Amino acid sequence: MAKFNAKGSLVDKTKTVNKEGGAAFSESPKVEFISTLLTTFLKDKFYESQGETMRRLINLMNDIDDKKFLGKAAIYARTKFGMRSVSHFVAGEIAKNIKGEEWTKNFFDKIVYRPDDMLEILAYYFNEVKADTKGKRRQPPASVRKGFRKAIGKFNAYDLGKYRGESKTIGMVDLVNMIHPTPTETNGFAIGDLVNGTLKSKDTWETNLTQAGQKAVDVEDKMRKKAEVWVDLIGNKKIGYFALLRNLRNILEQAPMMVDKAIEMLTEEKLIKKSLVLPFRYATAYKEIQQVTFEGSAKVLKAISRAADIALKNVPTFPGKNLIVLDGSGSMNGKPLDIGSLFSAVLLKANENADFMAFANEAKYMTFNSDDSVLSLSEKISEQSHDCGGGTNFHSIFQTINKQYDRIIILSDMQGWMESSYGFSDGGAPTKTFAAYKTKYNTNPYVYSFNLNDYGTIQFPEKNVFCMAGWSEKVFDVMSILESDKNALVNEVEKIQL
Repeated sequence: MAKFNAKGSLVDKTKTVNKEGGAAFSESPKVEFISTLLTTFLKDKFYESQGETMRRLINLMNDIDDKKFLGKAAIYARTKFGMRSVSHFVAGEIAKNIKGEEWTKNFFDKIVYRPDDMLEILAYYFNEVKADTKGKRRQPPASVRKGFRKAIGKFNAYDLGKYRGESKTIGMVDLVNMIHPTPTETNGFAIGDLVNGTLKSKDTWETNLTQAGQKAVDVEDKMRKKAEVWVDLIGNKKIGYFALLRNLRNILEQAPMMVDKAIEMLTEEKLIKKSLVLPFRYATAYKEIQQVTFEGSAKVLKAISRAADIALKNVPTFPGKNLIVLDGSGSMNGKPLDIGSLFSAVLLKANENADFMAFANEAKYMTFNSDDSVLSLSEKISEQSHDCGGGTNFHSIFQTINKQYDRIIILSDMQGWMESSYGFSDGGAPTKTFAAYKTKYNTNPYVYSFNLNDYGTIQFPEKNVFCMAGWSEKVFDVMSILESDKNALVNEVEKIQL
C-alpha cells in the first residue's frame, strides 16, 4: 500500500523544468527515487510512458551512491505500501547490477512479501539477462538464490499451493529447482508435494466458489451451489472484510438472500476498525455497484457510503485553519483526479475547519455540503473541479487566497507551466506569489504538496513544505508526524535493516 514525502533539507533547490516545460525544482535523487516508487504502478501516464518511468528509475538508481538505500526503499514500498510491480522491477535491477554486496542476500529475503514476488522478480531478471550461447537460461545470482531460499521457508503449504503459478512462464516448481530449498517446519512436506505435482490449494473461500462452479451440472445448479457457499461464508463470517467489500457484486448476483447479512458485516464498526480500510477502498466498490441493477443494489450503495463514513474515524484531524486545493487541469483526468477528489472529500469530512479551492488556469473557492457521504462528496468535487480551465497555474492559488491558513494541502500532478501569459519569471513554480501571500497575511503555513502522478519535479522548495506523492491510506499517518519530523519518509526507509 501508499506514498509521499520529502521536504526542506531533502530538496535540492536546483531549478529545472517539468514535463510541460515550466520552471520547477529538482528533488534530491533519494527523494525522487522513493517518491517515484510509491506512486508508480508502471502504467502509462499523461506525460510519460511506462518505459520512460523505468528508464528514469534506472537513472536514479545509478545516481544514488548508497546502493543499500535502493534495497531499503524497495522493501519499504513493497511491505508498507503494497507496491508490487515497481518493487519487482527494482529487485530485478539489483539482481542484474549489484554483485558481491553482502546485504543483497538479506534484501532478496525481505523483499518477498508473498510467494509470487519471487516469481515476478525472476521473470523480470530472465527477461533482461540473455541466455548463454547455447540458449540455456542462466542461473540467478547467488544472492538471489540464498535470499529466496530463506524467504520460501516463511510460507506454508497453503501459501505455496495458492501461488503455484502453473500457467506462468516461471512457476513455483521452477523456483524450487533453481534454489533447492530445505523444507522447514513451516512448509513441512509442501516442497516435495509441489515438485511431485500433488500440492493443491487448501480449503479457501476462493476455491470453494471455484469448485462449486466446476461441480455443477448446469447453470441453475451452478447458481445454487455458489449461493450455498456464500450462505456459509457470510453466515459464519468466514470471509475477510476486504474480500467482502470486493465481492459485493457477486453476492448481489449469486446470493441475494445474503445481501442483508453482508450489509451488516460491511457496516459493523468493529470490523471496519480492525480492517483499517479507509475510504479509498470503498470508492471502487461503489463505482462497481453503480453499474448494476440487481435487486438490492440501492441499499448496498447506501451501505458502502455508510461504511466509508465510519472509516473516517481512522483519518486524523489537523489543528488550526486548513485549505484543501485540488488541481482540475487536463493532465489530472482519470485516476489522479479520482484520487485527488477522494482525498479532498476525506479531508473535508474529517476537518470541519477546512476550506476548499480548485484551480487550473485560475483558482476559485468552492463550497460543498460536508454532511454528504464521502463518496457522494468526492463525485461532486470531481465534477466541479473542471470549472477552472485546463491549464496548471499554481500562482493563481496564492493570488486567490483571502485569509491566513495554518496548513495548505495541494493535490496535483505538479505540472505547473503558466508563465508567458501571466508574466512570472519563475514559470510554473509559485515562489514569488507564495512569498507575497505569506507577507500579506503574516503567516508561514505548512504546505503539503501531494504529487498524485509523480514526474520527478516539485513546485515548492520551501522550509515548511512537504512534497508528498501517491494515494496510500498510510499517507495520513505520515502527515501526522511530518511537522515534527521533517525527514520522516527517508528516515523510515533508513531504519530498515539489511
